[in-house]
Amino acid sequence: MTVFNSDPCELKVSRDFNAGIGAAEMLGRANYIALVGGGRQPKFPQNKVIIWDDAKQKAVITLEFRSPVNRVCLSRTRIIVVLYNSVHIYAFSSPPEKLSVFETANNPLGLCCLGSKVVAFPGRTPGQVQLVEIGTGNVSIIPAHGTPLRAMGMSPDGEVLATASETGTLVRTFSTGNCARTGELRRGVDQALVFSIAISPNSNLLAVTSDKSTLHIFDLPHPRPQSSRSESPAGRSLRSTNGSTISDGTEEGNKRKWGLLGKIPLLPRVFSDIYSFASAHFETDDNPKTGLGHGEVGPDEMGDGRNSYLAKATMGSGGAYGKVGNVTWAARYGMQLRI
Repeated sequence: MTVFNSDPCELKVSRDFNAGIGAAEMLGRANYIALVGGGRQPKFPQNKVIIWDDAKQKAVITLEFRSPVNRVCLSRTRIIVVLYNSVHIYAFSSPPEKLSVFETANNPLGLCCLGSKVVAFPGRTPGQVQLVEIGTGNVSIIPAHGTPLRAMGMSPDGEVLATASETGTLVRTFSTGNCARTGELRRGVDQALVFSIAISPNSNLLAVTSDKSTLHIFDLPHPRPQSSRSESPAGRSLRSTNGSTISDGTEEGNKRKWGLLGKIPLLPRVFSDIYSFASAHFETDDNPKTGLGHGEVGPDEMGDGRNSYLAKATMGSGGAYGKVGNVTWAARYGMQLRI
């Protein structure tokens, strides 16, 4: 297990557990890390969550369940444990106090987003989202899609939730304050497996990666003033060092991808939908597998000894970053795409 500082990029901690770790979740910059065993020789049972205190170099909390743990989310007040068809919420205390349990539709990817005030995860019906207020426990249901959820992302301020279904053509955004749909973004026309959704720190941009080997970046529908969107200047053209081009354009061009066709009534909605203002192609080692942890980057051992990788987009203050296999890419606005 390694922990890096992101700015400046430097190694902070490296721990060798001499066994497999399937999932790790940090509590901000604190010394607590939630660990779940994984791999061929797991360090911990896969049905246990270990809260590791790196300052003391030992486990301080252990939570055991009847089925494998798919994901853990941490905040200073809550421990969220995601199982295949349930979500368990605990108070972050010693010993931890179980506060509530929610049934969900089958959730093999461990989809869950934790904000400062709300936590979001799949509902009991495929395609729905349960939005739980952390302080009160009130539950709201968002009918996000007609097919099972594939990916979810929440803005850093917790005000915007973005979702994609197994169909993979649309990304829908919702306000967590009133559960109203605030936007619908078209990734493409063909069905795709969405790997990840990420929202920039200022909640102005949204990035999506999929098995089409493409990163899409959208202007995020948001009630903030248009003048605040300083990260998406108009009329720019970017080119990667490997020769691929990042398509780009103004927000008006984004909304009018099909020109006059987008203004003609009664035509299919694909002509009037909102498309990404920038996109970049990335190469994968092989056809990505779908069974590995929650749409994040990680190797999946193939039967022939090769590795295939899932792609995860991460939004930073200056652009989008990610990794596919052993290749790291960075798309900065006004700069080159480096691969």
